Amino acid sequence: MKLNEIRDNQGARKSKMRVGRGIGSGKGKTAGRGQKGQKSREGVSIAGFEGGQMPLHMRLPKRGFNNIFAKDYAEVNLGAIQAAVDAGKIEAGATLDHDALKAVGLARGGKDGVRLLAKGEMTAVLSFTVAGASKGAIEAVEKLGGKVDVIHVVPAAEKAAAKKGVKYRERKAHKESFKA
Repeated sequence: MKLNEIRDNQGARKSKMRVGRGIGSGKGKTAGRGQKGQKSREGVSIAGFEGGQMPLHMRLPKRGFNNIFAKDYAEVNLGAIQAAVDAGKIEAGATLDHDALKAVGLARGGKDGVRLLAKGEMTAVLSFTVAGASKGAIEAVEKLGGKVDVIHVVPAAEKAAAKKGVKYRERKAHKESFKA
């Protein structure tokens, strides 16, 4: 094999159909679009349009909402952690945080950290540094002699406000003090 002989597999790259190139091409004249009407022209904006009748997607009721301020935690159960200890992925007596749980494959996602939940049985003595934990999970870990540190994760918006210095309300109060 030589560098100048490297090619794509046969049929891996298909060339674009060139329409409107004469009757002999098979895609000449109307270029496969039939005849007349909006759909035969360029820039069609007809998807979802029902001839003036209220479209189906507008007739159906809307339900619920998405909370843009909701925290995104990777939820990890004590039973899953015990299973990882039994499998030898986690050493007994270790201190686990988000990165350690992610490395083992227990915490997927969770941009705001890990939340520890009490589902399942735990026998190993472990310490945790997490963004959240249920009461039951804290009790179960501490009963075995472990420790749970719940850290406060500072949101990016608060970090940016702290970086700027004075907060908006303080600035407003400061301006109003001059008006008096």
